[in-house]
Amino acid sequence: MASSADVRVGGTSLALVAGEVSGDLLAARLMAGLKPHLPDVSFSGIGGPRMLEQGLVSDVPMDTLTVRGLLPVLLRYRELKGIQNRLRDRLLAERPAAFIGADYPGFNLGLEEQLRAAGIPTVHFVGPQIWAWRGGRIKKIQRAVSHMLVIFPFEEAIYRQAGVPVTYIGHPLAETIPLVPDVAAARRRLGLPEDARVVTVMPGSRMSEIKYLTEPYVRAVQLLAARDPSVRFIAPMAGARQKAYFMELVAKAGLQDVPLQLVDGESHACIAAADAVLAASGTATLEVALFKKPMVIAYKVLQAEWLLIRNMGYLPWIGLPNILAREFVVPEFLQHAATPQALADAVWFQLTDENNRAKLTERFTGMHHSLLRDSARESARAVLQVIGKA
Repeated sequence: MASSADVRVGGTSLALVAGEVSGDLLAARLMAGLKPHLPDVSFSGIGGPRMLEQGLVSDVPMDTLTVRGLLPVLLRYRELKGIQNRLRDRLLAERPAAFIGADYPGFNLGLEEQLRAAGIPTVHFVGPQIWAWRGGRIKKIQRAVSHMLVIFPFEEAIYRQAGVPVTYIGHPLAETIPLVPDVAAARRRLGLPEDARVVTVMPGSRMSEIKYLTEPYVRAVQLLAARDPSVRFIAPMAGARQKAYFMELVAKAGLQDVPLQLVDGESHACIAAADAVLAASGTATLEVALFKKPMVIAYKVLQAEWLLIRNMGYLPWIGLPNILAREFVVPEFLQHAATPQALADAVWFQLTDENNRAKLTERFTGMHHSLLRDSARESARAVLQVIGKA
């Protein structure tokens, strides 16, 4: 959920809070970007391994705060609120030059609001997706955030219109993923034939995603394998826990004989090696687009959660490539529509239609260029301006 870091800047301090692996990565890149301009900087607070690599002294492990889903957050509310309050009290006593919330708006915006009210400038790193749902949150952002850093170009206008100072810094993934992926190298790394047709299946990293997507995904693979036995199917597993749960669900469904090769980690290699990808909604869909791969997006959740999301959502798309394009450039299958047959048919089209592949390559290349900035430099520059060190 959150990772806080306190950065000493020549006798002053900056505080950072990052919430999950993605936030830890963003905060670490920012810290690296600040160091050349602030040679005496030191970091403390709560953070993950990448922030620790940048010199962070962590108050509590980031894993202590990593919570996903509405119910788990409610169950741990008192514990998490206590951590937030202790952090707030420390920062109010230390008076940092600025507070930087790296993602995790549920934790950070509340903290930022209290700190800003006390006269401490606040920077929020990665704008909450108010353009997708919970647009009313903009009022809290107006109170809480001195400066917003956004990773999608269309977000700048939204925050400017709301009167929130904003800087577009580009998306870090656009820097780490090559403009032209090396398919042959990825296949060698994974032990796949260079001339094979490869489909990569990505059921997500969250246990809730794996719970609802495993069976329809694997049954879709079963249908595709029957259609063309020469196709190779691979699935990157985010960790040992996710892999064990995935295998348990496959066994319960009686699908152990489906020819799906599980890969420990290596998600980028698995995407690079693919001819087509079946992906859950989320950052993975953007990664697939940056690797210029045809894809099918599918998502299922608990029915009650689905009704909530559907009623609170504003956009007709859930996949980031479609949101960025403002149209359905790749198909999405949500909830009851995500049947094995529908997924198999859609993946087959993405796998075999060369005209579609060429169009997507061109579209995704343009998307990649639009997201490509030196995000560490741009975010550090914005923070330095906020603290008067530019």
